[in-house]
Amino acid sequence: MTHDPICHIVSPVGCMGYGFDDAPVADELRKLVATGTPVAIILDAGSTDSGPEKLALGTMTCPRSAYVKDLTKLLKLVHKFEVPLIFSSAGGDGSDEHVTLMVKIVREICDQNEYGDYSFKTISIFSGIPKSIVLDRLNADNITPCGACVPALTPEDIESSPRVVAQIGPEPFLDAMKATPGFEILIAGRAYDPAPYVAYSMFQLNKQFPDLSAEESEKRHGGFCHMGKIMECGGLCATPKSHGAVATVYNSGVFDVRPIEPKSRCTPLSVAAHALYENTRPDILRGPGGALYLGDASYEQLEDNRTVRINGAEFHSSSSCGYPYQLKLEAASFLGYRSIAMGSVRDHILINRLDSVLKRVKDYAKEQHAEIQEHWDLDFHVYGKGQSTPLGPGEVFVVAEAIAPTQDEATAVVSTARVGMILTSTHQHGSYPGQKATSGNLAFGIGGKLEIEMGPCASFSIYHLMNLERGEERLESRSKLIRATTAIIGRGHRAPIRGLRPFPASWMKVKPLSEKKDAKPHPEKDAEFLSPANTLSDIATVLRSKNAGPYEITIDVIFESKATFRDVKESKLLSREKIAKALEIAENDIVWMGFFEPALAFKVTIPRVRGGKKAAAGGFIENDIHGSQQHLGLATLPLIEGSSFGSKCCYPEGQAAMSA
Repeated sequence: MTHDPICHIVSPVGCMGYGFDDAPVADELRKLVATGTPVAIILDAGSTDSGPEKLALGTMTCPRSAYVKDLTKLLKLVHKFEVPLIFSSAGGDGSDEHVTLMVKIVREICDQNEYGDYSFKTISIFSGIPKSIVLDRLNADNITPCGACVPALTPEDIESSPRVVAQIGPEPFLDAMKATPGFEILIAGRAYDPAPYVAYSMFQLNKQFPDLSAEESEKRHGGFCHMGKIMECGGLCATPKSHGAVATVYNSGVFDVRPIEPKSRCTPLSVAAHALYENTRPDILRGPGGALYLGDASYEQLEDNRTVRINGAEFHSSSSCGYPYQLKLEAASFLGYRSIAMGSVRDHILINRLDSVLKRVKDYAKEQHAEIQEHWDLDFHVYGKGQSTPLGPGEVFVVAEAIAPTQDEATAVVSTARVGMILTSTHQHGSYPGQKATSGNLAFGIGGKLEIEMGPCASFSIYHLMNLERGEERLESRSKLIRATTAIIGRGHRAPIRGLRPFPASWMKVKPLSEKKDAKPHPEKDAEFLSPANTLSDIATVLRSKNAGPYEITIDVIFESKATFRDVKESKLLSREKIAKALEIAENDIVWMGFFEPALAFKVTIPRVRGGKKAAAGGFIENDIHGSQQHLGLATLPLIEGSSFGSKCCYPEGQAAMSA
């Protein structure tokens, strides 16, 4: 088999609803369509990153208006260039309701007079799972936690969840494409982020090479999946980051990736490093029906200095390993209503005793609200402790957060906390030794509000793997676990065969890079900034933290050179003992840690902890839902005295602590 492209894939942005510039995307499509190779626009639309509210309350990641804006741009591109649009995890959570809503938005756009010539064959894929099926699988011991940090599932968890979605794999997408080969739009519910990318690549492979055996097709699965894993984040794989990216996929499973932004470029390091991003580990990425192995992946810089060619990833199916196909289930439940009050403390006498005063305020609130029979809670976010100024401790900002069965009760509790802070001079629960400020102890009134009602509070309730019966991963299986519908949307005339329209000759004329203004990437080199290297941050180019699912935090350290990477790896700087101490966790709580040479990186993944207990992202007293501010303990880890990698630092202050 020759090494030929089977498709081009354009991802305008990492998440639908975030907005994007359609002009450079149109430029890319113009050039790619003119090659005659099939082209598709594919993008992701959801994640659990932003918390449990979407699943519990039916909200979306972005306002409805944001989806209208993005879809209006995307439909123009679909119509003009006659390329399909595919997106998954509609609305952010991928619920059936949000798939239906996205179809409604598409219909509303097509009904506008200015788009009267639109006509799109539209596929909708639904991945909501009935709670009765989940309960039956739980009773049959066919459900397990997705990771060591996830608690066991209970019937109560299922019952309290208003909706359950499954993170489907590429099979339903591929089945839908084969059943409706002339589709223009495919809107899917919750899905594994790479799934639509894998499916479209496999669809084109099978279409162009119908005699290729199933075994040979499956060998390409690893490359297709690796491509999708990179592309689903748009241009995050580039440096500097680009909104979007373009992939060219070959019949061998090899693929090229480059950013849409002309001044950005992909490098072997920037692309390899993407395997670190929000994954528990970088070398084995588990998903529906198996795992992607990246240990033998290679990354080659092409001559244009902005495109990288990737090869060598392998997909090991669960069936080949003797395991059933599994889908990840996701759900969340309602906990209560929240209210907050906020203000600041400047009195150094109170700041030095703040912990004990806040405890007294909590006790006071309990006494004042003994009438609330159901569970409620009160706690505080405290910012700025430990600072020092010429006048004493710096100002401390306090946010009181209450949760209760009703909104009125939550507001009443947090109001009591605010009053308790103010009236420390007149109430026994608030007074403190050495107090001199007897007129009040809390500066408040930001925005003219005493308390702010925050509405419903949610928590993840299901993040578990469900074993499937043979074939249930396919579309319209006997159990109809995953379903699809098809409709023609729009009033425009449909040609008997789409995609045969002659394109303008100008589309074939592509200016060389030298003729494009500011098009050629010129990697900027920072002026060398020599300073003593004292901490891990000083010898890293990237040091970031991010959630790896709702229950884990993962920290990535990318080093400046192969020499530094080697020296750190051979030293005892990043031992399990030192990492646990730096992150203030027990050694046996480390989920995974190790070095990843393709990205010159080190990674450690730990449980998400809140209030001293393992917890999921979101919910009561959450203050870092993305987990992007949890790297400081590792960043300030002292280097080994006399170490060769600590002799100098070539990075300006602050450059190393980048959070993608």
